[in-house]
Amino acid sequence: MGLFDFFRQPDINEGVKEFKTVPGAVLLDVRTAQEYREGHIPGSVNVPLQSIDKGVSAAANKDTALFVYCYSGSRSRQAVSMLQRMGYANVTNIGGISAYSGKVER
Repeated sequence: MGLFDFFRQPDINEGVKEFKTVPGAVLLDVRTAQEYREGHIPGSVNVPLQSIDKGVSAAANKDTALFVYCYSGSRSRQAVSMLQRMGYANVTNIGGISAYSGKVER
């Protein structure tokens, strides 16, 4: 891993593509409820970052594949760390919806 790999952001478009290929996976939007209502990726579930540390369950099974996004990738990075500490084994930060080129729902 080179120096520039450390600064490279995940590609949300690739992440959503991968999410669609994993049976039973959950696409987790950790933005606020207001941000979610303004536009989200179809099929995503909204669990705001502030709720994750209060024990809100992201998925019933801790082995479920979770693909996490926010607006820029910063909150999703925090959420991934929190979820891993909570025992979720298969969590991926796919970045921020600001770079998403697909359709959004309102």
